[in-house]
Amino acid sequence: MNVQALPMRRFIDHAGELVAPLPSWADIPLLTQFYRDMLVTRAYDNKAVALQRTGKLGTYPSHLGSEAFGVAVGHALLPSDVFIPYYRDMPAMWVRGIGMEKNLQYWGGDERGSDYAPTEGQLRNHDLPFCVPIATQCTHAVGVASALKIAGDHHAALVTCGDGATSKGDFLESINCAGVWHLPLVFVVNNNQWAISVPRHLQCAAGQLSDKAIGAGIPGITVDGNDVIAVYDAVKTALDRARKGKGATLIEAVSYRLSDHTTADDASRYRNADDLQQAWQYEPVKRLKTFLLAQGAWNEEEDAAWLEESKAIVEQAVERYLSLTPQAPESAFDYLYESLPTELTAQRDQLINKAMRMQGGKHG
Repeated sequence: MNVQALPMRRFIDHAGELVAPLPSWADIPLLTQFYRDMLVTRAYDNKAVALQRTGKLGTYPSHLGSEAFGVAVGHALLPSDVFIPYYRDMPAMWVRGIGMEKNLQYWGGDERGSDYAPTEGQLRNHDLPFCVPIATQCTHAVGVASALKIAGDHHAALVTCGDGATSKGDFLESINCAGVWHLPLVFVVNNNQWAISVPRHLQCAAGQLSDKAIGAGIPGITVDGNDVIAVYDAVKTALDRARKGKGATLIEAVSYRLSDHTTADDASRYRNADDLQQAWQYEPVKRLKTFLLAQGAWNEEEDAAWLEESKAIVEQAVERYLSLTPQAPESAFDYLYESLPTELTAQRDQLINKAMRMQGGKHG
């Protein structure tokens, strides 16, 4: 089935042609910035997969095909908003000002990658760390949005998830609670058609995942997730609505996962190669580039130059990541409990002693 034929909001089609009048905010400088950010995050994705394949990174979830989703979400959020991400959200977090090396740290097994402490001259980022368990971040978002509402500061929270998460009780209970409590919360679903190996049509019989908003009593909207303009416009509108005290919104962004689920997956075992090839015709990066070229706002020389600069930005982040002092192995024990249980103390000591022997008596 061609999911792009389903009813959804879009401004630019897969051929890069305008199919609806652009919103008033959509000026060429901003759209060009969207494209530049999407190209950077794609360059990062390629490098991260290579690092995993060479043993310098752990299991990594590619965001190939969801660049428009992440970049749009990242740009629509204000610094005062709170972002509650799921694990495929590096593009949004990078746009939000979180260094790429933090993402590399996280997937490299270093929990310090979840510490968004401010650097000099920056305000503290209140965004939550990545959430790997499916849909549990939605319940966290309800708590965050409740706190924002109680504080009365007219800020909003935004939580993301994949299509598979919408089948979980955590998600359904969260949108229900957001509706009943009238929370300043935006749910954005990255419907990339696959919940690991389960296709969209086998996990939910509803025509659109945004239909689930009806039961929660909140607005639901489906947009073309390969059209960064459509995603940004929907998210921006929903966040504005939330900040004004008008309640929650559910947004479904329809895209396609062009990669394996993670580097531990082999999608060729369950996904049709012809479907994948067709999906590449709708991918977001080329779509926006084609539009900008047609507007005379971008050219191939600029594109080649920016691609090289994007690679350099990524390499600098990789160098920072690889130069970091490794996290002490006993930290795996140190942050699980307020007070370490007695039975684990001996194991912690054994780990420290082993690390010291491997390092020739030096540790920490």
